[in-house]
Amino acid sequence: MTKYLIFIILSLSLINCKNTAENKSMESETTINDSIGIKISLAQWSFHNALDSGKMDNLQFAEKAGALGFDGIEYVNKFFKDKAADTSYLQQMTEKANKAGVKQLLIMIDAEGELGDTNKLKRDEAINNHKKWVDAAAYLGCHSIRVNAAGKGTPDEVANAAVEGLSSLADYAATKKINVIVENHGGYSSSGKWLSDVMMKINKTNCGTLPDFGNFCLKSEKDAKGNSKCLEEYDRYKGVEELMPFAKAVSAKSFDFGEMGFETTIDYTRMLDIVLKAGYTGYIGVEYEGKVMSEEDGVKATKTLIENCIANLTSKSD
Repeated sequence: MTKYLIFIILSLSLINCKNTAENKSMESETTINDSIGIKISLAQWSFHNALDSGKMDNLQFAEKAGALGFDGIEYVNKFFKDKAADTSYLQQMTEKANKAGVKQLLIMIDAEGELGDTNKLKRDEAINNHKKWVDAAAYLGCHSIRVNAAGKGTPDEVANAAVEGLSSLADYAATKKINVIVENHGGYSSSGKWLSDVMMKINKTNCGTLPDFGNFCLKSEKDAKGNSKCLEEYDRYKGVEELMPFAKAVSAKSFDFGEMGFETTIDYTRMLDIVLKAGYTGYIGVEYEGKVMSEEDGVKATKTLIENCIANLTSKSD
């Protein structure tokens, strides 16, 4: 696997996303990325297997990200779910991040209730459950928490409930100078139009989106082995384009790579072109979910692919 990764990196240093960036060194890529404001962060979910198995601890994540050359990190609340109000622990996280030279950017929040629940009592409970993570994000110096706009009902019913739930949480988050951002993350939220309509109705400066390159399955089912199969998928390129006007973070999802280092399911050139044309100048987060390469090798391959794609796209615009 290591030899495979080396081959990918060497190949990508000789070609670009579409075989045209043969003269771009890592140093020039970094300069180009800095000039347009783009930096690359690491989503903690990329190492969920290591974290779930105990091979990596939440407090070791920042060091790993720094060692791999990342500028920022994106946490997942699952990996320190009982520490939201533990300022002593949060201070340890900050110290680790500072030592590693990485910026703590956001916390991805799951399993705290549905902010689009059509039952007001349950929706209010979900809002209150999320508030402690707003506080934790503020303590860590993050800019956002990532939430879900989930709920049960018709598209309009859930949309109306999500507008209310997200608006209420965003109002609280504004007092802490934190953004509330929604990822396309299954259900109605995987429709770029549905989620962008919700954002337009909310119309708050601290409520936005986190477009994910890979989460556009609208309907799925599980096979006999428990593996999920997508039955209906929203156009991912259209979806990202619809969500980018509200984006305060971007998730570069990756699954597998071909012989020349290209992601086999997502056209990264096309995706990153959409991101850049939207005028986005924040972090792009690597989120590797593949099963063939190791987590570390997959993370490295994704980072290299992003760097080469951006180098090529920006050189064409000069």
